[in-house]
Amino acid sequence: MDWLANLDGEWKAIAVSYGLKFLGGLLIFLIGLRIAKWIAGLAEKSLARAEVEPTAVMFLRKVAYVILLVVLVLAVLQVFGVPMTSMIAVLGAAGLAIGLALKDSLSNIASGVMLVSLKPFKVGDVVNIAGETGKVESVSIFQTKIRHPDNKLIILPNSLITTDSIINLTPDTMRRIELVIGIGYEDDIDLARETLMEVVSADPRVLADPPADVLVYALGDSSVNLGLRCHVANADYFNAKCDLTENSKKALDRKGVSIPYPQRDVHLHHHAAATDADPPGAARSLPSPES
Repeated sequence: MDWLANLDGEWKAIAVSYGLKFLGGLLIFLIGLRIAKWIAGLAEKSLARAEVEPTAVMFLRKVAYVILLVVLVLAVLQVFGVPMTSMIAVLGAAGLAIGLALKDSLSNIASGVMLVSLKPFKVGDVVNIAGETGKVESVSIFQTKIRHPDNKLIILPNSLITTDSIINLTPDTMRRIELVIGIGYEDDIDLARETLMEVVSADPRVLADPPADVLVYALGDSSVNLGLRCHVANADYFNAKCDLTENSKKALDRKGVSIPYPQRDVHLHHHAAATDADPPGAARSLPSPES
């Protein structure tokens, strides 16, 4: 029975050894978890003191915390005797598989990093992205939320934003209003220009610098196209543009300047059927009703 006693002693030694490793790994994990949270919080406070964008602060805090957790898990596995080379190989293969499966999500994450790093816009800015215009409500790692003027919430994936043009309408204090107004060819261009400048001068929202002007843009098919250009404050842009459009129409009507609509002249030619006396293929023109 000595071999049974020896076997029992070996199992006890194995149990004690693995038990100590388990307790040691658990202790390292718990302590490391608190340290990781402390370091991530410290990084967040440091970035906030440096006046980094809040979205970037939250993102960098999460990245730092995840990296610390990966290092902690590797340290705990090493306590259990797992070879680091094997773990690195497994993590590499798993990372490749996850990357292929989540390539779209990773693309959004990479785009989110670009947005918070390059800062083409920030929360509260009015932007035009992918044909959508609105105020930026939030910028997260995967998506950006924009509030449309009619209160619709537009959610755009970050990968779509970084691959399209971004028009930020907020940084400048003023915007240019440009109205294209067509007048008839028989109307007086100088009178139309004077009338439009009176409309602009009567609107207190139009800025004096840079000065407004009215130019001849093009000679169109049905009209002479005039371009009215002036600048207003960002907050006044939409209402001022609508009011100037309406007031321009009314003022031109009062001055007798027409705003033509597209026209097309059609000329009709009447032909009589050829008789037997006419040469082959000949046709006779009939007099028009006016003759």
